[in-house]
Amino acid sequence: MFGFDLTLLAVIGLAALAAGGLGYGVLYNRLEAEKKSASRLSRVKSAETDRTKVNAARDRMVEANKRRKSMQDSLKTLEDKQREKDRHKSPPLSARLQQAGLTMSVRKFYVWSIVFGTVVALFALASQGNVPVAVGAWIAASFGFPRWVIRFLRNRRLKAFLNEFPNALDIMVRSIKSGLPLNDAIRMIASDGQEPVRTEFRRIVEAQQIGLTVPEACARLYLRVPLAEANFFAIVIMIQAQAGGNLSEALGNLSRVLRDRKKMKAKVNALSMEAKASAVIIGSLPFIVALLVYLTSPDYMMLLFTDPRGHLIMIASGIWMSIGILVMRNMINFEL
Repeated sequence: MFGFDLTLLAVIGLAALAAGGLGYGVLYNRLEAEKKSASRLSRVKSAETDRTKVNAARDRMVEANKRRKSMQDSLKTLEDKQREKDRHKSPPLSARLQQAGLTMSVRKFYVWSIVFGTVVALFALASQGNVPVAVGAWIAASFGFPRWVIRFLRNRRLKAFLNEFPNALDIMVRSIKSGLPLNDAIRMIASDGQEPVRTEFRRIVEAQQIGLTVPEACARLYLRVPLAEANFFAIVIMIQAQAGGNLSEALGNLSRVLRDRKKMKAKVNALSMEAKASAVIIGSLPFIVALLVYLTSPDYMMLLFTDPRGHLIMIASGIWMSIGILVMRNMINFEL
């Protein structure tokens, strides 16, 4: 009886196993087809998701490039307008002294200029013994040379500000993204920045302490630093204060535009360096040849200074040299 039960159970098990194997064999193709379909559908969905991400990333990149190009065009337009205004209006001497980074007053500047001119005139009178030469030296040393020094210091300071300004903007962008307010970001530049950006941002902080708002204090930056980049920075701050928006993105775009402009200017200077060297050599050749001829045959060259016809030749030569120098200068100078 026990053996009969085992035989029956074995037969039932074998029958079930056979039925399962038969059913699996019949349904295998269908199961595999459904599995492949599910896998193919998953890949299609994944590809569509990746394509959507790629399209979204490409759209973001295109939009960022458009905003960057718009900012660059706006900066160029603003710079052209400001350059056109500067052609018709020269800043006063007090503003130029401040832009050069000097703390002296206009009166003190004139006093030191006259003192310097008097010393130069006395030295010229003692060495030459000619009163007209001494008067000419006094005029040049009192009114020409000091203003040239102011212009040189002013241009050098503006160039240093322009080189350091993008770094300051990058620090402000990182500070704003980390959660700091705009006032704290400006104070960070005013305390830890590099000169002359640190001094100008410190003046922005001081302007806020006497009651000016942040946009008003930033707008006064252009009076001390007459650059289109400083004016555009003030405009970005003013627009953000009035209409809102992503300030970190706007400042980041401005920083990238400034760096691209700097790279372009360096590239143009490198490409035009050969032409500038050629212009310097060609412009200095007449003076070098005249000096060599004077050293070898002084009597031959002195005719230009003693004979009236030599005076006319020198005047005509000077006019033609000036025209040639101006033409070469316009040919090798490029405005971006």
